[in-house]
Amino acid sequence: MKVTLSALDTYESSFTPLVVIELAQDVKEETKEWLKNRIIAKKKDGGAQLLFKPLLNKYETETLEHHNLYLVGASQIRLLLGAEAVGLVKECNDNTMRAFTYGTRQNFKGFDVRRLLTSGIVIQVFPLHDPEALKKLEDTWYTRFTLKYQPIDSIRGYFGETIALYFGFLEYFTFALIPMAVIGLPYYLFAWEDYDKYVIFASFNLIWSTVILEVWKRGCANMTYRWGTLLMKRQFEEPRPGFHGVLGINSITGREEPVYSSFKRQLRIYLVSLPFVCLCLYFSLYVMMIYFDMEVWALSLHEDSGSEWTNILLYVPSIIYAIIIEIMNRLYRYAAEFLTSWENHRLESAYQNHLVLKVLVFNFLNCFASLFYIAFVLKDMKLLRQSLATLLITSQLLNQIVESLLPYWLQKKHGVQVKRRVQALKADIDVALYEQVILEKEMGTYMGTFDDYLELFLQFGYVSLFSCVYPLAAAFAVLNNFTEVNSDALKMCRVLKRPFSEPSASIGVWQLAFETMSVISVVTNCALIGMSPQVNAVFPESKTDLILIVVAVEHALLALKFILAFAIPDKPRHIQMKLARLEFESLEALKQQQMKLVAENLKEEPREDIKEKAA
Repeated sequence: MKVTLSALDTYESSFTPLVVIELAQDVKEETKEWLKNRIIAKKKDGGAQLLFKPLLNKYETETLEHHNLYLVGASQIRLLLGAEAVGLVKECNDNTMRAFTYGTRQNFKGFDVRRLLTSGIVIQVFPLHDPEALKKLEDTWYTRFTLKYQPIDSIRGYFGETIALYFGFLEYFTFALIPMAVIGLPYYLFAWEDYDKYVIFASFNLIWSTVILEVWKRGCANMTYRWGTLLMKRQFEEPRPGFHGVLGINSITGREEPVYSSFKRQLRIYLVSLPFVCLCLYFSLYVMMIYFDMEVWALSLHEDSGSEWTNILLYVPSIIYAIIIEIMNRLYRYAAEFLTSWENHRLESAYQNHLVLKVLVFNFLNCFASLFYIAFVLKDMKLLRQSLATLLITSQLLNQIVESLLPYWLQKKHGVQVKRRVQALKADIDVALYEQVILEKEMGTYMGTFDDYLELFLQFGYVSLFSCVYPLAAAFAVLNNFTEVNSDALKMCRVLKRPFSEPSASIGVWQLAFETMSVISVVTNCALIGMSPQVNAVFPESKTDLILIVVAVEHALLALKFILAFAIPDKPRHIQMKLARLEFESLEALKQQQMKLVAENLKEEPREDIKEKAA
């Protein structure tokens, strides 16, 4: 017999707040009462059957602000039944992976589940940090300032699988960069004019960019299988909160919900969004040409004077251009989010796919167009090295300051103000809880791993596309990522609100983005090899033969890349066998359920012929 919420008493005397809800200031009392009933009512009556109370009682709200803050909690039974409802796959005591059920909970190893609902009439909803668990996580995480030990399982237990996979990928990618950095350092000691000496380095780059992504798939499968999310099926997606349209009947669910014409959405995409993206790309190229004019001006000034001051001035155009690139990327990100939201996509997955496509196209052109122009049009390798080094180092420094250091300083300043206000309170309240809620309410909201993966994607591009010209690119990337791990950890624990945890089986569309970049790197490195003086010396007269050979080698390397991708399984063999066994057990359980249904319909015990029919 299936256990339901309505059949259990989920009352708990000790209220542990898990989520904070902030209502708008002009919300009516009737609306507050309706929301409260929807949260605490039993499941059979349409409620969430959670625990709910205001941060301040009605007497304290007369003298204190924040009277529209409410705390939501849940009983242990509610959390366990929620785990069963979302279909979490968990590890049993015998080390096998099975779908969790409340009735067999004693057979599973302990875990924490916090899947709570949100409301559409609130300003913000965010889960509270757990001070005790957060302190334990910090002690084993960023306070060590090292990559030797990243508590990925602890990160997953506190923040969820999506964020844990990002930190796991960041750690893996940093270690994968070390061979490139070690090989690149000796090459840096060679004369820069001896460009042909980097042919071997470019060839190693081709193999490296392919193998690391394939090996990551296996590591990712290992982690997600251990966490029980590798087989998690995407449930039926509800419409996005921002989706709007005329009321209609959903042909699949039969429910009344907003309906928006797909034809109108396509018109918005092709008549507004696409021209706007093209206009932004044109503006990016226009800014790039201004940058080259600045380079010509700085070079002519240096040739006229030849002083040390003008030698430093040669780097100024690249630094200014790198700063402008970062500003343009951030401004375009806001515009892309507005446009994608205006397109009115019904599902969150469709919204994310269109947003990622818009942002990746612009960022790729904005960050790498100048490097391609210098490499294959101007063919100035000295300027290419200078531009690549300046863009890479400047962007890394700006990201560290804007994403971590500045928000951390502002949050510390706000924390001092909150402590002073709390010390001045004379109300009879839980001071520690009140201080925590008010402090976390003003924290920044974590917008997901999009920007974090985008930063690594651009870094991977700088290293894989042109590091044969500037071998120190991988070394600077490793140094940046060592600090990136700790700064991102500090940001998650002390600067931003605790995000709702989301289950994930992989890094999603970013795997495809990195693989696409590795394909582009094959073409780029082959072209750079073909431009080297050593290769050109072999074909002093016929450039056509050289081009044909370079194209043939490029196709052969792409074929080798796809062969490697096919030869290296995405999942280790022991996981494939366990998945096959789990699928077989699921089929057996389905057969048993079918036999029970047939027996109940016939109101008799299952006979041999019924078993055969069900099978």
